[in-house]
Amino acid sequence: MAILEILTCPDKRLAIKSQPVELVDESLRSLFDDMIETMYAADGVGLAAPQVGVLSRVLVIDTSGVEEKGVLIKAVNPAIVASSGKSTREEGCLSVPEVHEEVSRPSEITVRFLDQDGRPVEIACDGLLARVFQHEIDHLDGKLFIDYLSTLKRGLIKRRLTKAKLKALRESEES
Repeated sequence: MAILEILTCPDKRLAIKSQPVELVDESLRSLFDDMIETMYAADGVGLAAPQVGVLSRVLVIDTSGVEEKGVLIKAVNPAIVASSGKSTREEGCLSVPEVHEEVSRPSEITVRFLDQDGRPVEIACDGLLARVFQHEIDHLDGKLFIDYLSTLKRGLIKRRLTKAKLKALRESEES
């Protein structure tokens, strides 16, 4: 297992729609292991493959650090097949460091996906798990949570993150 580099905004790869997975095999299970290790190392509750530079429709979720009933989920080709209600909560993202903003999403969803063995799964969820699923599926579609914000606010956040990246790059070149 390995800790992978997490891409951060404004990396253009984060805006690319991921491709469906055709075969659930050992290399995919290895990717799951690396993504889980990376998510835990970054104190995240979810991670989508595009965040680590892999443009495949794969994600991992573990809300157990936040919710008692949390469970580790490994999902291949997830799709939301039903949604209802509305909930507005603060979100953050490993690919948008140090930014937290209110985002409205459906409060209840039903998700279909394949598990790590290629078996079909369908689950209905609400609360944090529903929010994390939606957030991570957005990554698979090339969308960040800041895309739900106003154009002005999103632009300010992207400029601030770009400046921070450039500053870190200059500092690393000077050392």
